[in-house]
Order: sequence, then structure tokens, then C-alpha cells
Amino acid sequence: MIIDKFITKFNTSRQSVPKNQIPLLILFPEEEDDDDNNNNKDNKEKNFSCTLFNPEEKHKLYKTQDLGVEFAKSVCMATYGSWLLMRDPRLYPLYNMYIVNLFTHERIDLPPVELLWKDYEIRVASHERTWYRENQRLSSCLGIRDWCVVYIKKGDTFWNQIPQTSDCYHMVYKDHKLYFLSYIMGIFKIFDFSGETPQQTFHSCVRVELFQIRRQLVVTQLVVTVTGNVLKVEKWYRARDRSLSFRVFKVYSSGFLKKPEQIYSLGDEFMLLDQGITVLANNSDGFIRNSIYFSTSHGKNTNDIFIFNLETQEMERLLHTLFDSSPIPFSRVQWFLPSFTHI
Repeated sequence: MIIDKFITKFNTSRQSVPKNQIPLLILFPEEEDDDDNNNNKDNKEKNFSCTLFNPEEKHKLYKTQDLGVEFAKSVCMATYGSWLLMRDPRLYPLYNMYIVNLFTHERIDLPPVELLWKDYEIRVASHERTWYRENQRLSSCLGIRDWCVVYIKKGDTFWNQIPQTSDCYHMVYKDHKLYFLSYIMGIFKIFDFSGETPQQTFHSCVRVELFQIRRQLVVTQLVVTVTGNVLKVEKWYRARDRSLSFRVFKVYSSGFLKKPEQIYSLGDEFMLLDQGITVLANNSDGFIRNSIYFSTSHGKNTNDIFIFNLETQEMERLLHTLFDSSPIPFSRVQWFLPSFTHI
């Protein structure tokens, strides 16, 4: 099915439940190296489109329009709605980033990050980058490891630093709020982005687990639920049997920090770990309630897309059969929550 019909069908199906967005899986086009670009005269005839998978319709794939060879060479750093934050990996370290709408093709170039300073080196291993678009105003936030959080609003030609956000470890944006976590002393803050400038509305501490002991690696990240509660998720990797498991704690609710309380169920929600959010599950949307969807994929190893069921404590690969049988060449995959609002 062509993408225009898919958008119409998707919007129609969501009208009765507008608050329950259904995540889609985006398959990015296979990467092209510079030698191929310079020597392959057939490059102009190639179609650099993305492929979408809707869990409600198993074994069906949808293609976007051609997004161009530059898009195919770029890496998606984060998503928000139908907007993608892109970076060209050929440029070091984070220069020439831009955001692009997957459906309208609108593109907005972001100012070079090197404008932030003259001598400080940005590390490619920067942790979360999140941004949002709303009410005809664009804002972009970058969390830079070992430094701070910066943002930019539509029309700006420079980046603005959010005070007292050093040692950025992880952050999540949801519903006009930025949830920030520092790896030094576990400083946890919430910033309200609904006004002209971000305002800090909460400040406390959340213990950050980031260590390796007895061949076990433990990492921590934040997840914001549908109702705005904040969870601390610990991912445990055991090198001995190459297994993964998760521990989930409720740490924030209704404007105050709770004593960490381990929870064993997400109720009727499921977690998109890479996006740092939970989503309400329906019986017919193809998602499994009380489960964690996450990815450890890199390069062309697309089998590293998993579901971890909190109830059974079992993990399985997602769409293994679909990907193995798909003739479509692609390099990376990522979940996103689509929005078809035109400017």
C-alpha cells in the first residue's frame, strides 16, 4: 500500500482513540558509502525511501516517498512524532544536524554545535538527544555527555544552555516537560518547556546504577509513563549466558519523589525503552501489555530487536520471521509515534 493511503487509514482508525497512539517501526534505507556514491552511476535511479511496519497489520510493509541519498547517509539520533533528528556520520563529531518530517519532507537545519564553544570537544557517544515541535514553534534539546543540556527555538541562530544541567546522563521529553538525570550524585530535575524559556519545577536525587561486577553490566535510565509517573529502569546484562533482564522502580509521582519501589507490572501499558516512555496497549494493536520493547541493534544486525515480558521474565526477538523473509534492504530500525499534522 502506498504511504498516502496508509496515512489516511491510520488517521481514520485513531479518531475514536486520539490519545492512544500506535507506535510504528521504521526501517531505514541501506547505507551507501562514499565510493558507491562516486562510482555508481545508477545511484540516481535508486529509491532512498523508508519502510514502515504497523503491528496492527502483520506482514504488511509501507513505503515513504524517496527521501534522497543524503538522508540515506545520515543516522537517526532520535524521533518525536513524525520528526526525525538526523546527523551525518561522515562529519565529526555532531556537526550539520537537521530535523526532517518523515511524511511532509519539511527540513530544518540546526546551527552547528561547535558554536557552543571554541575548544570543548563533543563526544560522539553523547547520550540522549530529544526535541519537540508544537504550536508552530520548534525547539531542539541536546544532552551532551559530561557537559550540559542545550536547546534552541525556531528562529534562533544559536544554542542556549540550560543552567545547572552538567554531567548529563539521561533525559526524556514528554508533554512539555524535560526529565533530566545526572550521573554525578543522581541529580534528578524536571523542566517545564511550555513557556518562552524552560523553568525548573522539581529537583531531587535518583540513584544511578552504572557499574560492572562479576561479569554483570547494569545501566539505568528514566521512563515516563502515560500518566506522568517516572520509572527508573535497570537493565542487567550477564556476560556468562548473554542474557538480559530488567528491574523497574517507581521513583516519582504527582510532584514528589517516592522512595524507590520496585514494581512488577506496567498494567495495561507497554514500554518503549529507547524512547523512554510507556504507551497504552489495546487488545488489537499487536503490542503485548506489561512488556518492554527495546533494541540493541547496530549496523545490519536487525535481529537484535526484543520484547521482554515482565510477567513471564522471558525475552524474544521481534518480527524475526518478517525480517528474515523481507527482500527490502535496510540498515537500521527504530520505533516512533507518528503524527501526520501538516504545517
